[in-house]
Amino acid sequence: MRKYLLIGILTGCTFSLKAQEQPKLLTFDDAVKIALQNGVLFNQQKNNLAYNQIQKVQSIVAIGPTVSATATGSQINGNSFNPNTGSVINGIRDNVTGTLNANINLFSGFNRINTIKQYYNQLDAQAYYVNRTSQDLINTVATQYLQVMLDVELMKIARENFDALDKQLKQVKEQVTLGARSPVDEYNQDALTKAAELKFVQAEIALNNDKTLLTQTLLIDPFEQYEVSKPGWDINTIDYDLTKIEDLADKAKQYRGDYLRAVKNEAAYKFSTAAAKGFMMPSLYAFGTYGSAYNFQHGVPDSVSAQQTKNIIVTDPTAPSGYSIQNQTTYTTISNPEKPRPFSEQFRANNVFKQYGLQLSIPIFSGLQNRANYVQQKVLYENAILTRKNLEYQIKNDVIRAVRNYEGARKSYSVSINQYTAAEMALQLETERYSLGVTNFVDFANANRVFVQAQTDKAQAEYRLLFQKVLVDYAVGTLKPEDFK
Repeated sequence: MRKYLLIGILTGCTFSLKAQEQPKLLTFDDAVKIALQNGVLFNQQKNNLAYNQIQKVQSIVAIGPTVSATATGSQINGNSFNPNTGSVINGIRDNVTGTLNANINLFSGFNRINTIKQYYNQLDAQAYYVNRTSQDLINTVATQYLQVMLDVELMKIARENFDALDKQLKQVKEQVTLGARSPVDEYNQDALTKAAELKFVQAEIALNNDKTLLTQTLLIDPFEQYEVSKPGWDINTIDYDLTKIEDLADKAKQYRGDYLRAVKNEAAYKFSTAAAKGFMMPSLYAFGTYGSAYNFQHGVPDSVSAQQTKNIIVTDPTAPSGYSIQNQTTYTTISNPEKPRPFSEQFRANNVFKQYGLQLSIPIFSGLQNRANYVQQKVLYENAILTRKNLEYQIKNDVIRAVRNYEGARKSYSVSINQYTAAEMALQLETERYSLGVTNFVDFANANRVFVQAQTDKAQAEYRLLFQKVLVDYAVGTLKPEDFK
C-alpha cells in the first residue's frame, strides 16, 4: 500500500513540475504592451520630453526680472572704517549687511522672444519624436514577432515532413526485407529522411535565435519560456484603402512623427539663429538694489561716569571770617554717547540704502565669440532644412515600397494557395505510385521537395500579408499603440 502511495505522490509531483514548466503564452498585443513599457529608447525620449517641457517654461519665466538676496556677516579686527561713527577705529567690529537685488532685461535684440519660440518648437519636435519612436518600436516588435511565428510554422512543417519521411523509411525497409524493393531505395529514402531531420534541427535553431532577439527587444527574462500565438486577425478581411500614392504621401506628411519633428526642428533652429544674432546688438537692463547694514564695535561701554566739582561754604572756626570755601567732587553715571546704536535702529532706519538705474551694454569686441555662435546656429538651421527635404523624398519612397509590398503580398498569398493545392495533390499521387513501384525515387523525392517548398511559401505569404497592414500604417505614420489593445 505504501508503495502505491509513494508512486502516486511522485507522479503528482512530476505532473505539478511539468505544469509549472509550461511556457507562457505571449500574444502580439502583450508583446506591444511590454515593449512600450520596457523600451529603452522610447522611455529615454519620454524623459527628454519632460526636459524640453521645463526648458520651455524656463524660457518664458526668464522674461521676468532676476531677483536675488544676499546676506553677509563678518568680524573685523584692526583698523577699519565704521560708517556709524564716520571714523577709523582700531579694534574689533562686527558687520552685518543684507541686500535685495533685482535686474530685468528690457531689450537684447529680441533674444528672449526668439528663445521662447525656439523652445516651443523643440518641445513639439520632441513630442513628435516620442510618437515616432513608439511606432518604430511597434514596427520592430511586429517584424520580430512575425519572424518567430514564421519560424514556429516552418519548424512544424519540417517536423511533419520528417515524420512522414521517417514513416515512409520504415515501409521501405520492410519492403526491402521482403525483397519487394532494391536496397538502394532504402539508402535513398534514408538520405532523404536525414535531410528532412537536418531541416528540422536548423528550423529549431532559427526559432531559438529569433526568440532571443525578440526577448532582448521586449527586455523580458531570457530564462522565462514563452510561446507566440497567431493574432486573431482575419486574413480575408485585411484590406487597405489604396488611393493614389501621392495622396498617401501627403497624408504621411501630416502624421509621420519623424517628418513633423524635422519641420519643428527647422523652425527651432531658425529662431535660435535669430536669438544668437541678438547677442551682437546692444542690450538695455534696468536694475535696483535695496539694502541695509548693522555695525557693532567691541569694547565700547554702554555708560560712563561723569565727574562734577563745586565750591561749598562750610563753618570753620579757625578762619578769620568763621567760614571757609571747600571743593566737593561728585561722580554721576550717564549713557555713553559713543556706544553702538541698537540693531533695529541701524538696520531698519539709519543704514538703509537704495540704488536703481539703467545699464546699456554695447558689444564691441569679444574675440568673435558672438559671431561664431551665430554662424554655428545658422549652419544648424541650414542642415535642418536639408534634413526636412531628405525626409520628404524618404516618405515618398517608404509609402511606395509599403504599398507595392502590400499589393505583392496579396498576390503572393493567392498564388501560394494554388501552389500548395497543386503540390499537395501531386505528392499524394506520387506517393501512391512510389508505394506501388510505378515511379522511381527521384520523382518521389522531387514531389516531396516541391510540396515542402509550397508549404513554406504559403506560410511566409500568409504571415507577411497578416502584418502588411502594420507596415503600411507605419509608412504612412498612422500606426498607434491603441490599435493593439
